[in-house]
Amino acid sequence: MNILLLGSGGREHALAWKLAQSRLCDKLYAAPGNPGIAAHAELIELDVTDHAAVCRFCEENRIGLVVIGPEAPLVDGLADSLRAAGLPVFGPSRAAAQLEGSKGFTKDLCARAGIPTGGYERVTNEADGLAALARFGAPVVVKADGLAAGKGVTVAMTMAEAEDAIREIFAGRFGQAGAEAVIEEFLDGEEASFFALTDGHTIVPFASAQDHKRVGDGDTGPNTGGMGAYSPAKVLTPALEAEVMTRIIAPTVKTLADEGMPYSGVLFLGLMLTREGPQLIEYNCRFGDPECQVMLMRLESDLGELLFACADNRLGALPPPRFSADVALTVVMAANGYPDAPSKGGSIKGIAAAEADGAMVFHAGTAWAADQLVASGGRVLNVTARGASVSEAQARAYAAVDAIEFPEGFCRRDIGWREVAREQA
Repeated sequence: MNILLLGSGGREHALAWKLAQSRLCDKLYAAPGNPGIAAHAELIELDVTDHAAVCRFCEENRIGLVVIGPEAPLVDGLADSLRAAGLPVFGPSRAAAQLEGSKGFTKDLCARAGIPTGGYERVTNEADGLAALARFGAPVVVKADGLAAGKGVTVAMTMAEAEDAIREIFAGRFGQAGAEAVIEEFLDGEEASFFALTDGHTIVPFASAQDHKRVGDGDTGPNTGGMGAYSPAKVLTPALEAEVMTRIIAPTVKTLADEGMPYSGVLFLGLMLTREGPQLIEYNCRFGDPECQVMLMRLESDLGELLFACADNRLGALPPPRFSADVALTVVMAANGYPDAPSKGGSIKGIAAAEADGAMVFHAGTAWAADQLVASGGRVLNVTARGASVSEAQARAYAAVDAIEFPEGFCRRDIGWREVAREQA
């Protein structure tokens, strides 16, 4: 079949790389794609906000599966329009995508379904937000309700930080995403990410990972979309994964189905592993970025078959996804100034040298300019390697990083540090 992949980041490069290997894939199209994706797919210009144009392209090019990479088109209801046109699509409906599109929606669903998560309060203006902060005290978590490209969350250790975050949200920094805010109880523990696939009925665990959100070494500085990740996250043991499936994912899928919003696609859980057990921090309705890159480096099953089975409501007919026992680790190379004001246009060389020993360099924010590969976004490259341990994968990933010439970029030098420390203890 012909497959259409929507998106342009490192996650989509990893998806394109794996989908192109699928026995189901005759031809892969990507819109808009990036220079890395171009090695695996035909890049096309397509406005994903024009649902009719996307449907028309699919019909004209006999598309058998649409894979929606980023969250914005899902929250915008593109999957609904494609399904209405009779097209198989991997990704949830607009209603179900509220799991990511509205943090308040998710917290309310958790309350209805008895899902373990931190206490919270929804507020719609600065005055109410400041009053709610006084009831919570510090430390506390302040979130813009809507999509803010991974930058709308403040983990405030002081009341002054929390109050600044509330004022920033209602001053309009995040646009419509900040029309409402959610104030949450601070949860203490270690974070991990867990992914499951569902067709709305069958649910299968996919893989775990640990992301590194802060921009600086030692988890310092502002939150970002992610500066690196590794998979699997061994801190999320098989027993804890089973608990997550039973206490969080299954009731979520059931509640959405019972309320007329059946969920089909990938469920991405941000978890806090507390003394009381795993608690949900947030849901996302697409593969993580950069978690997708490390999970797909380990995936041995046919990705196209898995995603099509979700879209075709027959996930239960497939065997569970198979993964290598290896660890995969990715390091994000970002443009100087990220996440606030990344500089664009910096030249990039040495990718072939970086990949010489088996590493993969996924393009996240690159473009061609006068036959030169340059940075075109905040997160630019995802340098990814495998190894028998986190320590080994980390060493191989940083060796590949050091082969790349990107003078106007930077990266964290400690991705995987928690698990490396445990391995060396």
